[in-house]
Amino acid sequence: MIISPGSEIAVPTAEPLFPVSPGSPLGPELERVEAAILAADPHGEKFAAALRRTFDMLLDGQHTGRFRWEQLHKTEKTHAGTLVEINLQREFGFADGEAMDYSIAGADVDCKYSQDFGKWMIPPEAMGHLCLGLWASDQAGRWSAGLFRVTEDVLTKKEGNRDGKRTLTAAARDRSVRWLFRDAPLQDNILLRLSPLDIAAIFAPKAGTQRLHELFRRTQGRVVSRSVVATVAQQEDYMKRVRYNGGSRSALQPEGIVILGQYGNHQEVARVLGLTVPGPGESLSVRLAPWTPPHTDAPWVELEGSKWVVAREGDPVVMAPKLPEKDA
Repeated sequence: MIISPGSEIAVPTAEPLFPVSPGSPLGPELERVEAAILAADPHGEKFAAALRRTFDMLLDGQHTGRFRWEQLHKTEKTHAGTLVEINLQREFGFADGEAMDYSIAGADVDCKYSQDFGKWMIPPEAMGHLCLGLWASDQAGRWSAGLFRVTEDVLTKKEGNRDGKRTLTAAARDRSVRWLFRDAPLQDNILLRLSPLDIAAIFAPKAGTQRLHELFRRTQGRVVSRSVVATVAQQEDYMKRVRYNGGSRSALQPEGIVILGQYGNHQEVARVLGLTVPGPGESLSVRLAPWTPPHTDAPWVELEGSKWVVAREGDPVVMAPKLPEKDA
């Protein structure tokens, strides 16, 4: 692979995660826990991975074809908090707490998750303890995580819940939560961004390989995650259906479409052409056109001995070059 001399390589930067310090009084124990968590995960990558894994486990798209929270059964939604707790513990390696879920920096910390922002259900036994509260929405593609101490003055009144669980007051959500990350980006579930027409077309074929072909036709220039591939293919060895030798790369080649993956040389092609760079387990399709007028001012890559650019609307469809499948 050769890149055009002088081409600017656009290196996408992650969106800021917005750590927020609301200025509420902090005890030394909370500060130690906060410092330990941020030392282990300064950019929120572990949190985001655990939350993404939780949604994917609940939806189980490979075996069910589901991709929306609303498609889950009530019991599955109830189980979400437990899965968040388990996946966070696996991601961070937190020790078990004595009375609460985790032991972090010598402190017992309870873990709570809610689909409704800040509306964590706090049990009576958590009184006086620290709590790690999490919110995530697959539809919004966002998540938040914050620490707070459970005290009487931050909770709603006792009446109304048989097991004594209460939530934070609206004022406490604003003033008493030490937000580690707020409104941070979650790896996107692209199926939630497509039109009903696109979704119907993607899931219409009976064969999983044909569904994948349609997925990559309709998501050009956009990152497709491994879990989305699994949901659409609903087959074992689903990533194999993306490759050459009978997969989507072979099937879409006559249509001028290449599918970039996590290989370093694929990522370099994406950078040079100004596309989003696919990360681990991610794919990105794009139609290419020969580097000819009126494309001579466009960034190009050399593949199979010819120069290629991102195709524009109206460019004739030509056979796409074959991508190297492994790093050199």
